[in-house]
Amino acid sequence: MFKKLFIKPRLYLSEITGVLLLILAIYFIRSQGEELRNVGNYIRSGNPLWIITGIIITALYICLQALMYQASFRALQLKLSLWKSTVLFLKRNLISIFLPGGSITSLAFFTKDIQKETSEENRTRIHFASTIYGFTGIVSIIILSVPVLTYLALSGDSWKKANQAVAIIIFLLILMLYVLTSFFRKGWVYRLLSRFIPKISTEFKDHPDFKLWFSLVNIYAILIDFAGVAHLYIAMLVMGADASWKIALIGYVIATLILVISPFLRGIGAIEFSLTVILKHYGYSTSEALAITLIYRLFEFWLPVFAGIVSFILRKGNMILRVIPALLLLGLGLINIISVLTPSLGYRVRLLKTFLPADTISASNYLVFIAGLLLIITSTFLFKGLKNAWRFSILLCVLSLIGNITKAFDYEEGILALIVLLVLWFTKKQYYIKHSIRLQTIGIESSILIFSGIIIYGVTGFYFLDKRHFGIDFHLLDSIKHTFYNFVLLDVKDLAPQTKFASVFLSTIRISGTLSLGLIFFTVLKPYFISIEHDDEDFIKAEGLIKKLGSSPVDYFKTYEDKLLYFGKRREGLISYRMAGSFAVVLEQPVCANRQDEMTLLEEFEEFCIESGVRSAYYRVEEESLRLFHSLGKKSLIIGQEAIVDLDKFTLEGKNKKSMRNGLNSLQKNGFKTNIYHAPIKDGLLQKLEYVSNDWLKSTNREEIVFTQGMFDWEKLKNQTIITVENDDEQVFGFLNIIPDFAPNEATYDLIRKSSEAPGGVNDALIIALIDYCRLNNYKYLNLGLAPLSGIDQAKDLPEKTLKFAYEKLQQFRHYRGLRDFKEKFLPAWQNKYLIYENHYDLISLPNVLNKVMKP
Repeated sequence: MFKKLFIKPRLYLSEITGVLLLILAIYFIRSQGEELRNVGNYIRSGNPLWIITGIIITALYICLQALMYQASFRALQLKLSLWKSTVLFLKRNLISIFLPGGSITSLAFFTKDIQKETSEENRTRIHFASTIYGFTGIVSIIILSVPVLTYLALSGDSWKKANQAVAIIIFLLILMLYVLTSFFRKGWVYRLLSRFIPKISTEFKDHPDFKLWFSLVNIYAILIDFAGVAHLYIAMLVMGADASWKIALIGYVIATLILVISPFLRGIGAIEFSLTVILKHYGYSTSEALAITLIYRLFEFWLPVFAGIVSFILRKGNMILRVIPALLLLGLGLINIISVLTPSLGYRVRLLKTFLPADTISASNYLVFIAGLLLIITSTFLFKGLKNAWRFSILLCVLSLIGNITKAFDYEEGILALIVLLVLWFTKKQYYIKHSIRLQTIGIESSILIFSGIIIYGVTGFYFLDKRHFGIDFHLLDSIKHTFYNFVLLDVKDLAPQTKFASVFLSTIRISGTLSLGLIFFTVLKPYFISIEHDDEDFIKAEGLIKKLGSSPVDYFKTYEDKLLYFGKRREGLISYRMAGSFAVVLEQPVCANRQDEMTLLEEFEEFCIESGVRSAYYRVEEESLRLFHSLGKKSLIIGQEAIVDLDKFTLEGKNKKSMRNGLNSLQKNGFKTNIYHAPIKDGLLQKLEYVSNDWLKSTNREEIVFTQGMFDWEKLKNQTIITVENDDEQVFGFLNIIPDFAPNEATYDLIRKSSEAPGGVNDALIIALIDYCRLNNYKYLNLGLAPLSGIDQAKDLPEKTLKFAYEKLQQFRHYRGLRDFKEKFLPAWQNKYLIYENHYDLISLPNVLNKVMKP
């Protein structure tokens, strides 16, 4: 027990070291006191020309990283475009901040996009190419550090124990060179790797250019280190300090070695502390050293991180497109509030007062504070994709930009507001859920009416109130001002009520203002979804199209009363769907003549959804249609497999069917038999079927579901073929109903239910009787329906891994495993079925949405 609970400290050494260095850095910064307050002034007075040069070097640094990735893959004969390599670096660099092993552990991520560009079979080589990239990066800094640490050791100009550090680095360098030589010459390292990864021996036999590209990887790695040294040197020039290549080289090497030793949080805190101490050692003041360090980290760390965030935003269909703008809006709201509550910089306020009156500056503070509160609230609505929430966010960002500039010339907050504004504008297509114009009009008109009444009430009240209530004799302009300010909650401190009547008077104005603002907020942001109704002619038309163009076993359910219908405008066809929340969930793909028509119908329906302010999702789509959906930028998730029995191949003969034969024989010996009833079905039999159906629902603790199947409907069952299992007393123990199947030469059923008193093997007997019926009617295939969540052999991403885990491990889904096992007995062929959606953010809402559409 104790052995299992024991945690090996060495496994967490880098994380512990990183945290300790971060704490040490915070302590160091706080202990410097007044001197570090000048850092901001140093940075603001930096040379902009050298800052631009540093940004250009950062772009070159990112390009070199991409070229290094590209060469690593080319070494293994894998072609990766420069753009893909750049995006791969930026994404891995970003997530390495949050991974325990930093850059090394990040090499295992984002391989799926590379597999798409190369091929699925190259997974081993992809991981090995990433290993080459990571391994070479570490080797290059070690090679660079040897002369630096040697110089420090011999010059006596540096740290204690530098000799030991040199010895360790040299030993590691010799060891790595030995390992590389053994690998290239197919020595014991090559044989060892081939033993654990047999594919390596076959992969490298036909790689004559491996050494050339591997050499390029090393060259790029060294150039990247030189770019890092250049970053530190330029940071010195930005500050106007005495720049030294020697100090820049020493500082870069020490800082990067610390990053290698402690990759946790990519050295945040640790590098700032160590590099500041190094620069102080060489004569820079604390303020100068820290300012140089922060600018260096801006070039080397923060700009690539920002570029990584942008790379996620640029990815079409990513949930980041929905999440990041809302988070930025939330952050801007918090910063607005904090900015108002904290003292402004005195020299900025004095400068601003030469241009703006004090009242305008004071009003700007209130404006920024209110905008901050509204930004926080609006961010929650922005998550939902509301168009009006996006418009309101744009307005609040503009007000924040203006307010922050006019309240204390806070250009930092203004720049953030501008960035959020640009992000919102870039992602505007994500927000298309409409609002109710009628409800919005009612809200605005009601608020204007309330505002007008309160203005009259407040102005009259203030003007005629006795002086004893507030200690002030209000003039007309004062009355208008205080009424308006209290209505919008901007005058909560200036007036001090002296009597209870005065307090009640102010409260009525403020409560009315709060209710009015809340009413506007609610009516503007409340989503509106279209209401569609169909008459009998629409359903008759849909049934005609399905008879003419139908090709699916579930086409029969596309004209059920729970469905809404979309008819093609440019092509003959039909889309059947249900509305739930902000989604239009389509059953399968369109009913149409060919793939070209299907694409046209999908494009039309997508336009219809955008115009209607809803998001689209497609449930139970066949694999052959995936290409069309992917071309529309949609994502897919396997949701199960459909079982189709080849009636010519199925037989009850053989050892593997012995158990089924025994069960059927046992039923027959005990007086049970199967009967087939053709339409119209008599009411007496329907009563028995209804009893079995209700008993099955109760005993299995289930409820009726629709959308992809039917429910017990007396009128529909009356006109269908029914197969039952009965005893000699004509008591029904189980039944199924045969429904129209529009797939060629195929039959299927809808409900298959048995009573709690039914003996074992009833469902087997029903399916065997159905198989015999299909053969007599010259069908070639029998569709047994969907086995949900099954068929995910190798999960490719997190959603598939989640479904696979739920299907295999969770008890709540064990009945799905039982359903799969039941259908497996009839040796069917399995066809994958998919859920199609817009982006990963939709997966948060879709389980609840699908649950709603499947309820009657």
